[in-house]
Amino acid sequence: MFRKSKIGWIGGLALGALVAGAGLGLAQSGSIVFTSWGGTTQDAQKKDWAVPFTKKTGIAVKQDGPTDYGKLKAMVESGNVAWDVVDVEADFAAAAAKDGLIEPIDFNIVKRADLDPRFVTDHAVGSFYYSFVLGFNPTTFGEKAPKSWADVFDTKSFPGKRTFYKWSAPGVLEIALLADGVPADKLYPLDLDRAFKKLDTIKADIVWWSTGAQSQQLLASGEAPIGQFWNGRLFALEQGGTKVGISWEQNLTAADMLVVPKGAKNKDAAMKFLAEATSPEGQASFATDSGYAPVNVKSTALMPKDVAANLPDKHTASQINLDMAYWAAHRDEIGKRWYAWQAQ
Repeated sequence: MFRKSKIGWIGGLALGALVAGAGLGLAQSGSIVFTSWGGTTQDAQKKDWAVPFTKKTGIAVKQDGPTDYGKLKAMVESGNVAWDVVDVEADFAAAAAKDGLIEPIDFNIVKRADLDPRFVTDHAVGSFYYSFVLGFNPTTFGEKAPKSWADVFDTKSFPGKRTFYKWSAPGVLEIALLADGVPADKLYPLDLDRAFKKLDTIKADIVWWSTGAQSQQLLASGEAPIGQFWNGRLFALEQGGTKVGISWEQNLTAADMLVVPKGAKNKDAAMKFLAEATSPEGQASFATDSGYAPVNVKSTALMPKDVAANLPDKHTASQINLDMAYWAAHRDEIGKRWYAWQAQ
């Protein structure tokens, strides 16, 4: 998975307006434009969703990206919508629905009953289901394996740099609170003072990652041998032959969501693409390639058993669902404090 700066929500909407015209004209009759985050995730989305969709329908799927919230908003407001389907984070999807930026999903085409109810709304369907997990380099720590988020904050027992997701988003603040002893069912509303105080204890030891590829490099090289990772990125490292340690204790889960911008030029074709992307087969093949879990409840039965056994939906005993409704309501205010704290 790949992410870039969330310019769309923290002072970037004006910038989005300046770039809204870029790429206009991509959408055309007989084609749709799919926008995602790039990297290995979008490669798999193209292979597992776009290619089969084109074979079945004859509708070409043009790739664009990375997702940019300011650009999406500017497109909708200008009426020049170049994107037809966009992969976004769940809290943005919730806010975008409230702000009238995305179309309602046509559930006469998309089979809502087959989708995990956690990851479907009237205006968005799950793209994939992931977990933030504790990852570590076993070469660095030997037999003494970290198990909990508290261990990430224990620099005496587990020395070295630690790595966390750079951007203001669900995950890091929850990890800090869990490490400080907050029960999982008492996380929300987030106690920001407590979370930042906990993060202060290791701030000098944090190396931030802004993309999934960067997180992999930090871990594999040993530069930051412990931290917060997308489970799919650790899966990819393992597939490539790198030894990786993983703890699923209190894994934090959420889903990316697929949305259709308001005023999309090829809305009907976009809905058909969503049906393909969220189908049992589409989700099963993507999950097999990416290491992220399917949002379609029928997909696991179609997957290799050894792959299915290592997905987030097989580690639910201590799993914590990130509260996207809370983040949708508070992301701007949290983001301002987050970036100010990072800059201190």
